[in-house]
Amino acid sequence: MMPETRSATALTAQESRQAAARERIIDAAVAEFAAQGFAGARVDAIAERAGINKRMLYAYLGNKKALWLAALERVYAAKREEERRLDLQRLSPVEGMQILVRFNFRYHMEHPEFLSMLNDENLQHGLNLHGSKNVVALYSPLLELISSLLERGEAEGVFRRNVDPMQLYISIIGLGYFYCSNRYTLAAIFNRDFESIEEVLTREQHIVDEILGFLRP
Repeated sequence: MMPETRSATALTAQESRQAAARERIIDAAVAEFAAQGFAGARVDAIAERAGINKRMLYAYLGNKKALWLAALERVYAAKREEERRLDLQRLSPVEGMQILVRFNFRYHMEHPEFLSMLNDENLQHGLNLHGSKNVVALYSPLLELISSLLERGEAEGVFRRNVDPMQLYISIIGLGYFYCSNRYTLAAIFNRDFESIEEVLTREQHIVDEILGFLRP
């Protein structure tokens, strides 16, 4: 029995090392793709960042396209994990919606890697993301949560009827996404510092007012 026990222990240790290596590779891929884009990123650079040889990198995750998809799934999953921690169901519908709006705007401001990879994937017409079942699964619970907030708000008379949760979410992220991804060109056009605390808070409140104004019955 002892040899079997040692074998199982060794296998578990090996699996742990492989899982850790895979995580390092994906972290490195996110950093490289966010900085260089898909076209400019190099698998050699990802391997170097991860501290692993390229042969093992291919064995763990596959080619550059596979690395890109894994990195893309990572940034989506990271955002959804933080969204889940908001625990919006414990809040009133209005407060829950305000926090959801503020969270999305602040997340985009604080995570340029997310914006960079989304912009790049859109340049590729979303072809890689269409191959991901994981990202689709991440957003079904979010739409259910928004639906619940809307239903509770409607029942309490604070939200209008028949709001499409998907359209609402697109509006929430769209109102903040454009500001965050275009703040440098907007700064050049309007001669304002769109990264200043004052401007960021002003925009955040504007988005909250826009969404809650739309939701009023």
